Amino acid sequence: MQYRFGVTQKAISAFVLLFILILPSIVLAGHGEPAAAKKGILLVAFGSSMDEAQVSFDNLDAAVKKTFPDVPVRWSFSSAIIRNVLAEKGRNVDSPATALSKMMDDGFTHVAVQSLHTIPGEEYFGILDTAKRFEGMPKGMSKITVGNPLLYSDADMVRTAKAIAANIPKDRKAKDAVVLMGHGTHHGANIYYPASQYYFSNIDPKIFVGTVEGSPTLDDVKKKLAKSKAKKVYLMPYMSVAGDHARNDMAGDEADSWVSELTKAGYKCVPVLKGSAEFPQVVDIWVDHLKVAFKHLDS
Repeated sequence: MQYRFGVTQKAISAFVLLFILILPSIVLAGHGEPAAAKKGILLVAFGSSMDEAQVSFDNLDAAVKKTFPDVPVRWSFSSAIIRNVLAEKGRNVDSPATALSKMMDDGFTHVAVQSLHTIPGEEYFGILDTAKRFEGMPKGMSKITVGNPLLYSDADMVRTAKAIAANIPKDRKAKDAVVLMGHGTHHGANIYYPASQYYFSNIDPKIFVGTVEGSPTLDDVKKKLAKSKAKKVYLMPYMSVAGDHARNDMAGDEADSWVSELTKAGYKCVPVLKGSAEFPQVVDIWVDHLKVAFKHLDS
């Protein structure tokens, strides 16, 4: 009886070992080969409800597709207000979360998300949080990376200042001032605007940075203009698009617009309604950030 029992134990052990070895084949036979990686790109802008701003988005879209010709590119707007305004006009644009959800349903396993914002503020950190949640979702995507916004590193600041300075209208003379209108924010990332003043000042002492909703303010800009002795001012948006802020807050007919305020102060004003994403040198910075994010999909 002892001998027969020993043989039975050996037989059972051999069967278990054989089952473990062939289990992967059984699984694959039942469910097919593992799905191949499917890579995609999601571009996330703050958004704009104005048709005139579309040229900036078209520029970015063309540059990304030229750099990544074989990779599907999707879009989303991070501003719920903008999305709602567009929806009322009959145009539906996805939020970052909705766009990622659709990409997940469409089988994308690896997605590089590129922030098209100017600074790493609330919108940017919202994207990071959304990406993290999708990557950690059961049966979700294998890898999601997020590219930095326009201004992130010292190198970004230097490149951006040079790029925007290179796109100031050619008829501007050295004695004329240039005022850049940024959005501004209550987020700590507002520090990028006064920091930008430092980098622009290193290029041209008559380029001044202000913001609509943060600091430096228009009053801060006025003080610098008074010291500059300039009589003519070129006004340019320090934003990716020449949208509502540029066309109304900066160049509008209202009494409190920057054009109106500076005209009353005695300056001859020349509005330049072009967003920074209309300048190829600036677009290149966003694309370079996307290249890094896309490369990290394989790490």
